[in-house]
Amino acid sequence: MFRVGSHISSAKGYLAMGRDAVKIGANTFQFFVRNPRGGRAKDINPADVAAFLAFAKENDISSILAHASYVLNIATNDERLRTFVRETVADDLARLENTPGALYNIHPGTRKDRPYDEAVASVAANLDAAIPAKMSSTFLLETMSGHGGELGGRFEELQDIMDACKRGGKFGVCLDTCHVFSAGYDIVGDLDGVLSDFDKAVGLDKLKAIHLNDSMFPFGSHKDRHAKLGEGEIGWDAISRIVNHPSLRDLPFYLETPNDLAGYAAEIAELKKRYGPKAVKKKSPAAKKPAPARRKKKAE
Repeated sequence: MFRVGSHISSAKGYLAMGRDAVKIGANTFQFFVRNPRGGRAKDINPADVAAFLAFAKENDISSILAHASYVLNIATNDERLRTFVRETVADDLARLENTPGALYNIHPGTRKDRPYDEAVASVAANLDAAIPAKMSSTFLLETMSGHGGELGGRFEELQDIMDACKRGGKFGVCLDTCHVFSAGYDIVGDLDGVLSDFDKAVGLDKLKAIHLNDSMFPFGSHKDRHAKLGEGEIGWDAISRIVNHPSLRDLPFYLETPNDLAGYAAEIAELKKRYGPKAVKKKSPAAKKPAPARRKKKAE
């Protein structure tokens, strides 16, 4: 099944998000757990959550993705910011236990002028302190464009973080098409090669979600600016190959394009037109056994 949705405002609660998803033809969605530019989060309304879970079951909504706040730099070693990061991530994950099976996506952080290994160690220390031993959510690190000391601009960096974390074996990756294109991975001309690189560095089994965005800036620019699907440097042909690729087509796709709900509805409708049936491998016909040679009758 094609699992596709978009980013939806959480201002009116879970049930409202579910209804908005259905309105635009989606069967999943992404939302911010709290203010993306701050630390505030609304109180959880148990009645709203219960109503949403029932609505989601009736409308086949699953794999909802919670996006962490942009202000969280999980690579920080500043004592005050470190405490804020750890407490916020822990609270986000606790909130997601209200919607079991959700995905939690976070940017890997920025090291600025610090040595790479030191920044990775900081990420590991912060996440190990924040992530509980048991949780129903899947924790995702997002691929980034590699601008200004961002971690996650190379696939190997994501694996380095997972290796450094005590709970890293339970992590996954959210691949952002705009980000990897901007980082220098040619998903337009060599999608198979990019996925091969990812498999070698991280493992395709750890790829759990796709942020499906076009890119306002050209290949390898290291600039993170999303464009509407088909209106950027990636284009519809490449996007069609992405959603239909055998290694990607069964993953959930989330649109983060600069759109309102009507714009998302139009993009989802177009994606559904382009999402083809899964290729079925044809069994090679069994080789026919040669007919037994007829024995010649002896001359009488």
